[in-house]
Amino acid sequence: MSGILILLRMETITYRRSIYDQIRSWLFQGKVIILYGARQVGKTTLVNTLIAETDGSLYLNCERELIKEMLESGNLDRIGSFIGESSLVVLDEAQKIMNIGYTLKLLHDTYPKIQLIATGSSSFELSGEITEPLTGRNVKFVLYPMSLSELAPYFEKVQFEEKIQEFIRFGMYPEIVQRNEHQKITLLDELASDYLFKDVLKFKNLKRSELLMNLLKAIALQLGNEVSFRELSTLLKVSVETVQRYIELLEKSFVLFRLPSFSRNLRNELSRSHKYYFYDLGIRNSLLQNFLPLNSRADTGNLWENFCIIERMKYNQKNMRRTAMYFWRTYQQKEIDLVEEADGQLTAFEFKWNPSAKASNPSEFLKAYAGSSYSVIHRENYQGFLIQY
Repeated sequence: MSGILILLRMETITYRRSIYDQIRSWLFQGKVIILYGARQVGKTTLVNTLIAETDGSLYLNCERELIKEMLESGNLDRIGSFIGESSLVVLDEAQKIMNIGYTLKLLHDTYPKIQLIATGSSSFELSGEITEPLTGRNVKFVLYPMSLSELAPYFEKVQFEEKIQEFIRFGMYPEIVQRNEHQKITLLDELASDYLFKDVLKFKNLKRSELLMNLLKAIALQLGNEVSFRELSTLLKVSVETVQRYIELLEKSFVLFRLPSFSRNLRNELSRSHKYYFYDLGIRNSLLQNFLPLNSRADTGNLWENFCIIERMKYNQKNMRRTAMYFWRTYQQKEIDLVEEADGQLTAFEFKWNPSAKASNPSEFLKAYAGSSYSVIHRENYQGFLIQY
């Protein structure tokens, strides 16, 4: 295993976070580094490792009132006195700072030799404020929960195959992975509550915690299916605009991500539909209070589909693959779970938990898009698709 390691201590196992080397390669390249990610995914651990390996580093916790007040003051003499001779300055939970984008721009322009790193667990605040002031001045990264590629080297092969079902049931947050089943459930319930309400509901003083929970449960039950804002609005007795707004906040706070429909050639393709998946299945299963083993569930196929898609996103990030991801479906209900587009090439994938499950060859898609390919990913052949050792 080459390169610098980012260490994340969980009981007796030390894990490597694959994004670390990518972030480190951007140090002192004249850009503000923005690191997004949900709470508890390891952002602070990652930046503290950078700090430990860089002379003259300074860590600022923006949740502390003194730090928040100082940075929001805009007083360069005061801020400069605090920063001193630091070469690397980390602003952790930077979205807590009002007008953070302008503050980062001011610091970047005033101290061009200092490497600034800003982390945020709520991208709806941080990214919304940095877009204009930091145009051309920043590079962004997303830290996901642990990936299969990060975990695989630390388990025997048979043990790892057994762990896959645990990852699907309880998710892959660093704090969760090494716990026993009872502890996993307890921590997930606490994490879901804090994770959802602290970041999302405080944004613009949203008050409808019950609405948010019911919306998430409805989406959790529709996992792998197209989501209709109108149907959700009818179910929840709120406007379509309210549903859209809450879902947008859930996306930007790393609870949900969307997969758009792919449509280019055929008139009968769905063109403006979306599916929504969870960044972490432990959160999804906690919302439904369903942690049953996979052989006792009716939603195992949906969980496997979500699991494969989010792990593929992590795989693509690790390998720095610029890939657009979609699902494909026609009005005649012909469908493909995932379509990847990279360098002009289309690759289609169907996800089946059971290796013997029948999958229809998507001849209409393959005919319409010359040069495309198709594969079925199941629990006995997923390794090359999701893991890079």
